[in-house]
Amino acid sequence: MLSKKPQYAFRALTTLARHEGNGPLPISKIVKEHPMSVKFLETILLELRKNDILGSKKGKGGGYFLLKPPEEISLAQIIRILDGPIAPLKCVSLNFYERCDDCNEISCGLNKLMAEVRDAKLKVLTNRTLRDLI
Repeated sequence: MLSKKPQYAFRALTTLARHEGNGPLPISKIVKEHPMSVKFLETILLELRKNDILGSKKGKGGGYFLLKPPEEISLAQIIRILDGPIAPLKCVSLNFYERCDDCNEISCGLNKLMAEVRDAKLKVLTNRTLRDLI
């Protein structure tokens, strides 16, 4: 499950990708296409700018733009920037309502299964790019 940050980022990034080559796109145009909190989106876009996904231009005719072509921006890269490592779910006890604090990660079947889930998810997210979303 994705948190709101990458969900909103993917909406904004697909809008920027569709407008690629037309100069910077103001946040107001992104929010018009995908209604969301301007402040929250600003925070997300600044994080992506700091991590060399986006560039920005201030002033009249300013806004955000992609620094790389959409096919060079992996979905995993965006998720890692905004949410941190793509990790397996924590092991849970057999009643599935509480965390298993005494899990032996080496012999725990559930832990091994969740590692497989993580690896499969990571493979898809690494091989898919922003171009796949547009």
